[in-house]
Amino acid sequence: QVQLVESGGGLVQAGDSLRLSCAASASGYAMAWFRQAPGKEREFVAAISWRGGSANYGDSVDGRFTISRDVSKNQVYLNMNILKPEDPAVYYCAAGGAYIGSASSGYGYWGQGTQVTVSS
Repeated sequence: QVQLVESGGGLVQAGDSLRLSCAASASGYAMAWFRQAPGKEREFVAAISWRGGSANYGDSVDGRFTISRDVSKNQVYLNMNILKPEDPAVYYCAAGGAYIGSASSGYGYWGQGTQVTVSS
């Protein structure tokens, strides 16, 4: 069982940057970020391997977001730059085995989410 707690969400202006954090209660898992906007399906944002050597990004990121992790702290981060009006959503942290793909079914553990709001 892995518990995940996200933090760092908030209200920012378009063009600003924001950093999300996810604290995991255990180590040894690949981790990912997904997001879900009202009325839309959950969308893959990024994933990173257990040791941080491999990363995968969703198409919507456009090179603006970077996923990273601190293995010693069991933390994963999502640095979001040049936030756009289409980025607002609840951002979820997820953990799985070795999978770093885009399917939500590949991750067995989920956090409660953190809200990101972007004002234009």
